[in-house]
Amino acid sequence: MTRTFIALEMNEALQGHLAGVILQVARMLPGVRWVDPGGIHLTLAFLGELTDEQLTEAIQATEGAARRASTFSYRLARLGTFGSSRQPRVIWMGIDEPSGSLLRLHRTLNRELEQRGFEIDKRPFSPHLTLARIKAPLAPDELQRLQHILQSKQYGIASSDFYPVHHLDVMKSELSRSGARYTCLRECEFGGE
Repeated sequence: MTRTFIALEMNEALQGHLAGVILQVARMLPGVRWVDPGGIHLTLAFLGELTDEQLTEAIQATEGAARRASTFSYRLARLGTFGSSRQPRVIWMGIDEPSGSLLRLHRTLNRELEQRGFEIDKRPFSPHLTLARIKAPLAPDELQRLQHILQSKQYGIASSDFYPVHHLDVMKSELSRSGARYTCLRECEFGGE
């Protein structure tokens, strides 16, 4: 069985930028578990544990969606959290993609996967990059610092640079005590102009 997801991998420039953001913010929130910037990706679909046959189907679905997609660009938006304001679970960086290409790609991929029998997450798509996971409740002073960080323009608008996307990746995730390790199983180039 292979723990599988479909994602947009980040280029080195973007990973470097996110590493800088994490380094700055981590100093103010030392109790938070920050992700390795080299493993940051934008997940479009998490498929879970797949058999070899299901993995083949997932690759075919991803190739089908990629063939219909064209290169697009996005930029980083603001920092945010998942979970309640008193008990955040995840700190993320939002994505701004004004053309709508990312949302169309997500819909096309979901359609391809659903046609092959995969369960699709029905929640609204919220494109983001996970920067940290919060396991234990934050102390009141940490919550206050986090709220300051989320409201600060210094951290909220990370970059005006646009980052191009040329392909979708079928990814394998291996969990260990030291964190998740990701391997690209198939890179599916976009086929549109």
